[in-house]
Amino acid sequence: MDKLRIRGGRRLEGEVPISGAKNAALPIMCAALLSEQPLRLTNVPYLMDVRTMAKLLREMGVTADAPTDGRIALHAARIKEPTASYELVKTMRASVLVLGPLLARCGRAKVSLPGGCAIGQRPVDQHVKGLQAMGATISIEHGYMHASVDRLRGARILMDLVTVTGTENLMMAAVLAQGTTVLENAAREPEVVDLARCLIAMGAKIEGAGSDVIRIEGVPFLRGAQHRVMPDRIETGTYLAAAAAAGGRVRLTGAAPESLDATFDKLREAGARIEVQGDAITVESAERPKSVNVRTAPFPGFATDMQAQFMALASIASGTAVITETIFENRFMHALELQRLGADISIQGNSAVVRGVERLQGATVMATDLRASAGLVIAGLVAEGETVVDRIYHLDRGYEGLEKKLSALGASIERFS
Repeated sequence: MDKLRIRGGRRLEGEVPISGAKNAALPIMCAALLSEQPLRLTNVPYLMDVRTMAKLLREMGVTADAPTDGRIALHAARIKEPTASYELVKTMRASVLVLGPLLARCGRAKVSLPGGCAIGQRPVDQHVKGLQAMGATISIEHGYMHASVDRLRGARILMDLVTVTGTENLMMAAVLAQGTTVLENAAREPEVVDLARCLIAMGAKIEGAGSDVIRIEGVPFLRGAQHRVMPDRIETGTYLAAAAAAGGRVRLTGAAPESLDATFDKLREAGARIEVQGDAITVESAERPKSVNVRTAPFPGFATDMQAQFMALASIASGTAVITETIFENRFMHALELQRLGADISIQGNSAVVRGVERLQGATVMATDLRASAGLVIAGLVAEGETVVDRIYHLDRGYEGLEKKLSALGASIERFS
């Protein structure tokens, strides 16, 4: 099993490119199920989750090339088996995003329930409720959702809570439904907007993506298209937080600054200087960061996927920070690992009180989920001595060449088995 060895204490200097967004690429790959014609994607990150999604689509009969140079071609001329098995869904919850497209295209689907998740409950009840409102019959048998419909019908769907994958699943189902579908209390995340852009390029009629009300007028069929996946705002935020913690000057290219307002605000509050020029972001930090309070929220609020990285930053900041997690109930497991490095963190319900210390000390730590891994890497970059991060297969799910990019910025970090 691979691990990362980090020798901390080095400032970060230099320039690195930002990869395509995992959380945009995965639902867009599922959109290929909606058309008999090829969907060609560029700026696709080379990640474990992308490879898993391609494998899942191939099992259904989709022709899916291995991602090469950020490109992948998907061709669902014929769907032979509209099933998503537990073996793949359990490793990647985004697999549930095939449910809406399969129902819209084939009229039936068999998709495994996702099961447990390390960072908390992520139920699919809003997906089911919305598809039932569109006329689908859905039953749960032996851990699988069995769904069928003659043809989906447009409906007004008010979601009980904001759900990104729920919004994406219902939007993809609605594009081939008969009539008009209105999604209320829809997720506003940039990745939802990117999926809508791809669907529109395929011939879908969608209005309001990026707002909390999305209107979709169903069409008889979708065509093939070409689409460039948006830059990864969480990868961008991770490198910004790393530079703010370790100090130095870092330039990130090919980013999407318009998706990072909440992260920018908190980094500036912590004392970092940020400059934006087109799709390039420069962050500079010369002093010990200041503690900042963080409260996660759906977009455009502060992203839950940046919470662990900011906890690592707060660990060595001056002052005390209160970090409140409102999205996932188990997303503080990295706090225990940060304590092994000398962080002063106490958990009080859904809040973590982080009292900044002047220095952390290297130790062996274990990653518990994708973003927790990134937080531990940032802590390792500023800790004295050597830090070893175990179970980094989590990192490989969402960061393309993280150790290579950090090495290019001057960090002492290496992968070993």
